[in-house]
This record gives sequence, structure tokens and C-alpha cells, in this order.
Amino acid sequence: MNVSLILIILLLGAFSTFVVGNKWASKVALLFSLAALVGSIIILNHFQLGENINYSCPWIAQPQIVFSLQADGLALAMVLLTTALVPIIILSSFENKFENAKSFYALVLFMAFAMVGTFLAADGLVYYIFWELALIPIYFIALIWGNGDTEERKKAVVKFFIVTLAGSLFMLVAFVYLYSKAGSFLITDLYQLQLSNEEQTWIFGAFFLAYAIKIPLIPFHTWQANVYQKAPTVGTMLLSGIMLKMGLYSVLRWQLPLAPDAAKEYMPIVIALGIAGVIYGSIVALNQKDLKKLLAYSSLAHVGLIAAAAYSLNLDGFRGAVLQMIAHGFVVVGLFLAAEIIFRRYETRNIADLGGIRIQAPKFTSMFLILVLASVALPSTFNFVGEFTVLYSLSQINIWYAVLGGTTIILGAYYMLKMFQNVMLGPKNSNVFRDITTVEGVSLVAIIVILLFFGWYPKPINDLITPSLESILQIIHQ
Repeated sequence: MNVSLILIILLLGAFSTFVVGNKWASKVALLFSLAALVGSIIILNHFQLGENINYSCPWIAQPQIVFSLQADGLALAMVLLTTALVPIIILSSFENKFENAKSFYALVLFMAFAMVGTFLAADGLVYYIFWELALIPIYFIALIWGNGDTEERKKAVVKFFIVTLAGSLFMLVAFVYLYSKAGSFLITDLYQLQLSNEEQTWIFGAFFLAYAIKIPLIPFHTWQANVYQKAPTVGTMLLSGIMLKMGLYSVLRWQLPLAPDAAKEYMPIVIALGIAGVIYGSIVALNQKDLKKLLAYSSLAHVGLIAAAAYSLNLDGFRGAVLQMIAHGFVVVGLFLAAEIIFRRYETRNIADLGGIRIQAPKFTSMFLILVLASVALPSTFNFVGEFTVLYSLSQINIWYAVLGGTTIILGAYYMLKMFQNVMLGPKNSNVFRDITTVEGVSLVAIIVILLFFGWYPKPINDLITPSLESILQIIHQ
């Protein structure tokens, strides 16, 4: 048993989904996504039993490239996040009708394949290939099946593609340079390099550009809100729930261990950028009239805080960042699904045109409220565990980091509860709003159960990720 099983399932699923045709595409895609989730759980069980689940084989002789996959606790946590969210995302889309559905769902599974590969890759070039492969399906998903004015959508999606690709090229140059020093792309060989301070600075900067755009951090965020708004909700969920986690994960896995001295030198600057994103995203979210755009800026604020913790260079920061990555993945998918449910009924995302939904849809209202409270880190929700750990880690560096970062709780509570009030409460709307369907309900309940369960009992995830994070910290501080 090795981790390549998950990649095989997802790749085979993408091919099968395309072949079966439009009628069965969504159901076949859901079946394979669930198979990938089961495969991930089986792999996790073998990992916990101490068995070897890694996979490695020579690929290209010159330059020396090894198709190497390694799954420690950190990588498995991100794989489980991906394989758990993809079935929920696919199921939640059953109420939508897509033209050329076979291509749409095949691209969703292929994107999941690329993201899982990114999390598992232990060879720099293999990692870069998976990193870039993930960009291709989301480009077509947003471009072809997106919403709004066609020309505006094209501009937003093309800008996203070009900016992201340009940032990644700097990372490729860094890998080529590291190969010239180590004679290998294997992560274990790259970790052993002794780079000068100047070399580390350039390597750190090259990786930072790629990751800051993907996460995104301000001022590299300009693509985010428009793409989140213009993409179909499935695409927005994939971007916000999983794809941006590729950047945050890669900070811990690649950037910091390869340039530890530069990381220590530039830590205050990067943490300041993350916290600035918290404040900026929250303030801009306050003034949004479009529900989907408000959620996009809310996501920007939350990932800014996660990024600050990822660069904290202490165990609590790393652990809080990973916990919050996972919690944010589930809650943001749930919030975008709630926005999509409203759009299906009213065909508008303009907050001013909504209201009075609670009277007509009490079940949906209750579920939406739980998601809103989870997003503002209410105690007993998974987000509270991650956010508290993040703020605690920042306080160990400088109390003002924690104070300023904590504004996300105050500002987030204000704009999220204000949004909920305007969208859901008030007198009955003249338009009929039917309560959630079974498919919508199952998707939301699955997310809520995970948020509440790990809000009360985060120990399994803590135990899974801590040894890997301790190993990374040991490399950084060695």
C-alpha cells in the first residue's frame, strides 16, 4: 500500500467521468471522489500502524528526477482535507446544470489529482509539475462555466492565470539553482544544502513570490476577489477551500526549511503583511454589496492570519496555521455553498435585494448561522481552536501581533453578523424561498459535523501533524 493509490483513483476518475458522458458525469465523479476519500483513510491507517506508505521510482536520468511521493502527518492532513472536501463540493453541485458536464467534472477531479500530488511530492521538479497542473483545470472551470459579463470574466481569469504562472516561474528558477548545488531535486537532499545568507535571501524571495500570489497576501491579492466572484461556485470552493492551502502548506514544507536564516531575518516583515491582510480584508468586506465578494474578502482576512502564523517559526504557530487551514477549508466551502443556495432561489447575490429568508427556510437559516458563527471563531467550533492557537503563537513573538491579528475576530463578527441580519432576517420577502433540498442539506450537515466535532476534539489532527512540524522546526533551527 502506498500513497500513489490516491493519485491513481483521482486520475482514473477524471478519465472515466469524461468517458461516461454528460448524463452520468456528476455521479461517476462523486463515486471516484468518495473512493479517493476511502483510500486516504486506508493510507492514514497504514501510516498510523508505522508501515511504509511512501513511493519512489527513478523517472528521468539527466537531470536526475525521481518520481517521489512522501506522506508524513502534515501531508496526510492536507490530502485528507482535499479528499474530504471534493466529494462535498461535487455533491453540492448536483442542483446545478452544467453544459458539457463530463468535461466540467473531469476537470474537477483532475484538479484534485494535481493538488494531492502537490501535497505529496518529495522531488522539487515533480512538486513544481503538480503545482502548475492544478492551475490548468481551474482556469478552464472559471473561464467556461463562470458567471457575469463574459469579457469581465475573461479579464479576471486571464489575469489570475498570468500572475500565478509568473510567480511560479521564480520558484522554478530557484529549484534549478538548488539542483545545481545539490545535484538532485529530492527534498531530503535539498534540506542538507548549506546556503550562504545571500543565496538564502534569493531563494526565500523566489518562493515567496509564488506563495504570496497563491495564498494570496497583500499586495499580491488583486486577482482574488474578482476570480472568486466570477468563477462558478464549485470553482470558488476549490480555490478557497483547497488551492490556496497549497501555498500555505508549501511555506512550511519547502520555503522555510530551505532558507531558514532568511526566514528569521524577514519574519517581522512577512508577519506584518499577513496582519495587514487581516485588517485590509476585514475593512473592505464591511463595504461589500455582493454576498460572494464579501465572503472573498473575508477569506483574504483569515488566510492573512494563517500566513502570519506559518512564518512565526515556532511550533504553536505552525500547528495553529495547519489547524486553521483545515478549519477554514471546511467553513469557507460551507459559506460559499450557502451563498449558492440563495442564488439558486433568487438569482441575485446583491445583499440589498435579500432578507426575510428565515421565515420561509428555518432549516437553512439554522445551518447558515452555525457556519457564520464558526467563521468568527465561536468557542466549540474548529475555527476557534485554530485561531486561538495562532494568536497565542503570535503573542510569543510580540503581543502587538496578537492584538492586531485579533481584530479579525471583532471585525469579522461585525461584518458577518451584519451580513446574516441583512440576508436572512427581517420581514418576509415577496419572492418564495423554498427550504434546502436533501442534497444541499447533506452537504451542509457534513461540513457542520466536522466543524463541531473537531471544535470539541482536535486531538486526532494535533497528534497527526505535530511530529512533522517538529521535524521541520528542527531543520530550521539546526
